[in-house]
Amino acid sequence: MHSSHRAETFPVNTPAASQVFTTVLSHGPLTRLEAARRAGLSPAAVTKAVRPLIEAGYLTEDTDGETRPALGRPANPLRVNGDRALFIGAKVTGDEIICVLTDLCCRMRVSRHVPLPGPDPRAVLEALTAVTQDLLTEAHGLGAAVLGLGIAVSGDVDRAAGAVRYSPFLEWRDVPLAELAATATGLPVTVDNDVRALTVAEQWFGAGAGLSDFAVVTVGAGIGCGLVVHGRVVAGAHGVAGEIGHVTVDPAGPPCHCGNRGCVEAVAGDAAIVRQVGEATGLPVADTADALELAHRGVAGAREVYARAGEAIGRGIATVANLLGPERVIISGEGLAAYDLFAEQIRDAFAAAAFGSAARCDVQTRPLPFEQWARGAAATAIQSFIRADDQRPGR
Repeated sequence: MHSSHRAETFPVNTPAASQVFTTVLSHGPLTRLEAARRAGLSPAAVTKAVRPLIEAGYLTEDTDGETRPALGRPANPLRVNGDRALFIGAKVTGDEIICVLTDLCCRMRVSRHVPLPGPDPRAVLEALTAVTQDLLTEAHGLGAAVLGLGIAVSGDVDRAAGAVRYSPFLEWRDVPLAELAATATGLPVTVDNDVRALTVAEQWFGAGAGLSDFAVVTVGAGIGCGLVVHGRVVAGAHGVAGEIGHVTVDPAGPPCHCGNRGCVEAVAGDAAIVRQVGEATGLPVADTADALELAHRGVAGAREVYARAGEAIGRGIATVANLLGPERVIISGEGLAAYDLFAEQIRDAFAAAAFGSAARCDVQTRPLPFEQWARGAAATAIQSFIRADDQRPGR
């Protein structure tokens, strides 16, 4: 739709080429033989795939000849040339946009926080366009073109259509965000759920690199879950795969904004914790900082709220482990500020509810600031750029 704005396209459009490039991106530098083994391709297929990528400057070959097999030519490692292109990632929250400029290896070069007057889509688009222009100016100084913009939003997001179907925290319904942002910025735009975007970054550059099956669970305003199954981030047929925040853990529990009762989010989301700590203590609790302070001070009732939240999260994670058997579950999100208050309950509830060998799943915590979520959005833009099978508005 806006292809005239794209400075260039990825030089090859075969699945093998994007697979080889992604493999080197996540695990490089790699020799051709190592890349072939990791990508499950023949060495000849790798050689064919990398030639145009080297010619276009996306891959470079170390030619010092130090890595030498027992016989034959030196095995020169391939690496991604991170300076070849830049990408912008934006994470939209209820009150601000966190924006980052990254290179092709998703290393953050510049970050910006822009306050939002409110969640109205027009105001968000205006602020997003302004900060994008600012980062395009920064990119010009770095001497590389920006080849895509990724936007991460909480809720039900249809990446293929570039639309936010429903975002409870932003109160958005059916906002064609990719199309609007592509028109406003002149860039190809990828829009994805914020937890899935974070999962892409963890898969390529973080604690999920090299794993074929893992999950990212985020705790905070909502309880989210990103799933990687057989090496692919799963969205499901309707884009809401992994919604463990709306797994019922207590049928008689508090009502959830989704219409059900006793969801993980209704017990362990920030708003639920603030409300429950207020009810349990009889004290005014304005936000999570107040709730945390009361719990850390040992005020009667406050710690129990966090204990119940930890139990709900642990049971939600066990549900994921039982259904999918991931090698690892990475717990992240702003709610980790309270981790010392519910870590034990998460572990105990997970161990109690995980079936058989699912309990062997490696559960890790990984505090990630919001810049990392914006970096996840940039990772989705990089993914869209290099994947021939990924169609989206603004392409």
